[in-house]
Amino acid sequence: MAEDQTVDLSEPEQKGYQIEFHSHAKAILTIDFPGALLELEQVLNSLTIPIEEIIAGGGGEAKGTQRLRKKLNEMGWVKTKFEIKKTINNRERESISHEIDHVKEFPNGTVALEIEWNNKDPFFDRDLENFKRLHADGAISVGIVITRGRSLHENMRLLVRKFVEERQIQSFNDLAPWGYQPTAKQRKAIETRTTRKKNPVGFAEAFVDKFVSDKFGEATTHWRKLEDRVHRGVGNPCPLVLIGLPDSIVTFHEGKEALAEVLAEEENEEG
Repeated sequence: MAEDQTVDLSEPEQKGYQIEFHSHAKAILTIDFPGALLELEQVLNSLTIPIEEIIAGGGGEAKGTQRLRKKLNEMGWVKTKFEIKKTINNRERESISHEIDHVKEFPNGTVALEIEWNNKDPFFDRDLENFKRLHADGAISVGIVITRGRSLHENMRLLVRKFVEERQIQSFNDLAPWGYQPTAKQRKAIETRTTRKKNPVGFAEAFVDKFVSDKFGEATTHWRKLEDRVHRGVGNPCPLVLIGLPDSIVTFHEGKEALAEVLAEEENEEG
């Protein structure tokens, strides 16, 4: 990396990524960890999530975020278990362990990273408290959290509705070829809204509302939940970088190719 080349994640920001630096994280990374910023920029700039993966995945971690994890692993950001032991007169009195999904050691220190695509929002507390403790003990220099950004979270209904309209989805049978299998409870809830006597709605509307509210509700991990915690001091004073994935990474042109990858992995897991 050339000495005069500065990487500050401005290119991903121009593509819609939300990025916040806290407790001097930007200065620390720019000066001591330019390689970490460069690698982050590379993986974020190449990230896409086909809408088919979101539908077939039923709200679980999309293949796109799995590919993000794979690229980070290939760059040396690997799962790491930190064990911190306290001793008094050579006798162990306390032992605490923290496992982080993506950690990389650089010449000037260590950077830790967690991806929270669609977990229960208390996972943010776990991540931030882990970063705080590890930083206090000198194990990491910076902690990074990647989650669904505001535009991706707030526009999920629009994205799913666009999929439904483009594929002309009008029934559960129309959804089946795209890998979505509703539970009995979900099926009943959708059918109830479409068949009720007072103010019935079309299948497409009922499905979109139920799918998004079930899978990407307010109690899941997304930008506002992360931002609220950090702004009230959770994780402080560990230097933090918050990265929100934008709706612009969701694509609509992969079609059956994207679906085939999801279904092939499900078959391998069942086998």
